[in-house]
Amino acid sequence: MLNATSAFEPIRLRDITIPNRIWMSPMCQYSASGDGLPTDWHLVHYGSRAVGGVGLVLVESTAVGPRHRSTAADLGLWNKEQAGAHRRLTSFILDAGAVPAVQLQCAGRKSSHQRPWEGKGQNGAVPPAVGGWTPLAPSAIPFGDLSEPCEAMPEDIDEVVAAFARSAALAHEAGYQAVEVHAGHGYLLHQFLSPLSNHRTDEYGGSLENRMRLTLRVAQSVREAFPADKPVLVRVTATDWAPEGITVEEAVPLAKELAALGVDLLDVTSGALQPASPPPTGDGLNVAFGRTLREASGLPVAPVGRISHHALVDDVLARGDADAVLIGRALLRDPYFALRNRDAGKSVWPRSTTGRSRKAAAASCWSWLLANSAPPGTIIAVKGADGKLLLQGWLRTRRSHRRPRPVPVRGRGGLAAATARR
Repeated sequence: MLNATSAFEPIRLRDITIPNRIWMSPMCQYSASGDGLPTDWHLVHYGSRAVGGVGLVLVESTAVGPRHRSTAADLGLWNKEQAGAHRRLTSFILDAGAVPAVQLQCAGRKSSHQRPWEGKGQNGAVPPAVGGWTPLAPSAIPFGDLSEPCEAMPEDIDEVVAAFARSAALAHEAGYQAVEVHAGHGYLLHQFLSPLSNHRTDEYGGSLENRMRLTLRVAQSVREAFPADKPVLVRVTATDWAPEGITVEEAVPLAKELAALGVDLLDVTSGALQPASPPPTGDGLNVAFGRTLREASGLPVAPVGRISHHALVDDVLARGDADAVLIGRALLRDPYFALRNRDAGKSVWPRSTTGRSRKAAAASCWSWLLANSAPPGTIIAVKGADGKLLLQGWLRTRRSHRRPRPVPVRGRGGLAAATARR
């Protein structure tokens, strides 16, 4: 059982109060429209976890420009049309009682690849001749089987800094209450930080001070572009899990510099810089790294990685190893992870449709279907008691053409039924 004085205690970052310490980690869905806009899939994916009780919903890696996407199906936040479309997500998340945040990123050399379920997936390059683009990196060193990147010129680096600042301003317009700079998992900023991927000899390569330069420029530009009353988070890597790569001893100076720039919290991760260096197995992979960086920098920390059961969440927070935890795969398996074992009665569970968005209630209903009734390949339509269609969509597998059949749904407010076609 989770300890309500730790996991469910609010935390305040600047003027934003997050209702608890169990947060949703950003996980790419590769389901945006061709112009980087969120779809109904995102509405249900994030809305159901907000309804399920997480304190902060950190929307997946969102590209700060077209060339900075990992795939053509990544979310984007580089123009006002996208900002307007994201507002649909932020208002939904807020309505459900959670805080909406977004992770901003440049993919760097891990760019222009296939979606995970297509061809070779994340190891499958999409070259410019078939609709892809040339990746950008600190040095012309490819990631695995992906295309060889071009080495970033000074003007490319300046464009990256400006792109992050522009996206931070657009995130505010979109209604996000916090933004996160992605400087881990082998993406562009991490590539500049690590000597394994950065072989430059200019002011952005060589010494740790030089390799940190781009990340610090980006963090400063985002902090300046985002409202002063809203927090800025940075995802940092504690180690590359590889000889000659980043170690936690190098991560400490970066954490201190980020604190001096006004960053509000560190999202602590590790690895993913190169295919040959996977992280070790084990629960709470980055918890100890998080504590080290918090003690060194004075910043709050939220570790991510293999935090998948309630006892571990409670233990990490009760020991004071972290200020919050970021949950990934466990929330994919169970959107109600945050509430599942909370001993606080029915009052903490999702509200009825009274006083709520009909679509928020529909998403909760749809989430239950996906978790309990609907196998892969199901096409789902959720209707209200008045017969009006609230939401519809499908799991990304082959569709079939069998006739629709009714699926019982646990009633909630005005929701009457759902129809599923296999």
